[in-house]
Amino acid sequence: MARADVLVVSLGTTAGWRTSEPALIAALERAGARTALATPAPPRRVRTFALTDYVQARACRVAARAAIARHDPRAIVYCSSTAALLGPRPGAIWFDSPAAENRPGRHGIWQRAVERRRMASAPLLLPMSEGALAALEPQPVTPALMLPVPVEPSGPAVRTRDIAALAYAADPVKKGLARILAAWERARRPGETLLVAGRSGPLAEGAEGTGLLDPAAYRALLRRTRAFLAAPLREDYGIAQLEALADGCRLVTTPAPGPYPALALARALDARLVADDLAGAIRVALDAPPDDYAARAAALLAPYRQAAFEATVREGVLPALFGLSADAAASAPKP
Repeated sequence: MARADVLVVSLGTTAGWRTSEPALIAALERAGARTALATPAPPRRVRTFALTDYVQARACRVAARAAIARHDPRAIVYCSSTAALLGPRPGAIWFDSPAAENRPGRHGIWQRAVERRRMASAPLLLPMSEGALAALEPQPVTPALMLPVPVEPSGPAVRTRDIAALAYAADPVKKGLARILAAWERARRPGETLLVAGRSGPLAEGAEGTGLLDPAAYRALLRRTRAFLAAPLREDYGIAQLEALADGCRLVTTPAPGPYPALALARALDARLVADDLAGAIRVALDAPPDDYAARAAALLAPYRQAAFEATVREGVLPALFGLSADAAASAPKP
């Protein structure tokens, strides 16, 4: 077995990570690195956040140890701070939101302290947003590079958007589905329908679940949708909102704690669509949207595009992992 340049340790517990991890591996390989993937066995379900993180971190540790023995990697990238908590070797940490922020009180009784040590010993931090890095207290001295998940339009824009609104609620509590449905009942007009991906069957008057969709089918719905609705309790990243913007939807969202990079984009595009009065914001999005919303959204998403992601991996991540300057990395022969 040839030695790997980079071992990627998967978390893979959410749809977002299952999309992000292959994107990172592909970018590393296009930059010339040989990669290997450590995939943990599905962990058992437990009752608390503290136990859930322990079970997941332990599964990642077992998978990483086996992959290190098999591939002898030059460097390691852990996908999420959870994957890194019990990691057998220091490695770069790619994370959306740290336990320091999303595991308050008893929910992070052991994770926060271990995370601080892991962040301090990592050769490189790869926060997905400025908010994710700012949430670390105290601020680590470890070098950091912003590495947002790449987001591209999923296809050509359609001429007529025949779906009034769409929401994503695979986790209905975290995604605020009850709040979205209540706002939709107040805001909708006859003939308007809200589709909710990740849920099934009728949900409320004028609201229907689509069930679980494959990514292509889900993005095809986004291209037909006028407004994407979000009301998260907190948002660690919000890839669904960024995908909605990439596919030309108007983002209607409540303010929410967490890094949530799409929140700042939504405010910059049309501050009327960011409000606790979700019903009122829905009507603005459907009745009085700015004509240039989609074009301005595309411009604001430039740092999140595939080209920017691959440039950061090629010119920043790999040189940092291997201790090379950017110029030396560019001129070095491919591994």
